[in-house]
Amino acid sequence: MQEAKNTVRAVVHIGYDGRVHKQFRGSNAQDRFENEVRVLRLLEERGCHYVPKLLEAHPETLTIITTNCGGRVERMNETRLKELFDELERDYGIRHDDPFLRNVTYRTRDGRFCLIDFELATILDAPPKPPAP
Repeated sequence: MQEAKNTVRAVVHIGYDGRVHKQFRGSNAQDRFENEVRVLRLLEERGCHYVPKLLEAHPETLTIITTNCGGRVERMNETRLKELFDELERDYGIRHDDPFLRNVTYRTRDGRFCLIDFELATILDAPPKPPAP
């Protein structure tokens, strides 16, 4: 596996099969793990197609395994960046709460910008508007 990120809060590896392995660590690791699992499950339930799909969750090791949503994005217009995170909130009722370029990937298969890293996200009380066709 190739290491993609190694910080105080998490270590992320990309498997040879393309799956992403994220192990939470540091302060509030348990809470951040549980939140990301909860948010990814809700986004899948709500039909969001531009976030990772949760494949496995291992609470004993605070590890999740997800699909890969493409490669890192190095540059993006601030307006477009804001639109991506606003779309998530408007259409799926999730506020990312870490809306920075480091949490945007590009999926070449369909030319879609995707969002990752939902450990700090907030599930909003208001029901989301149905996504545009």
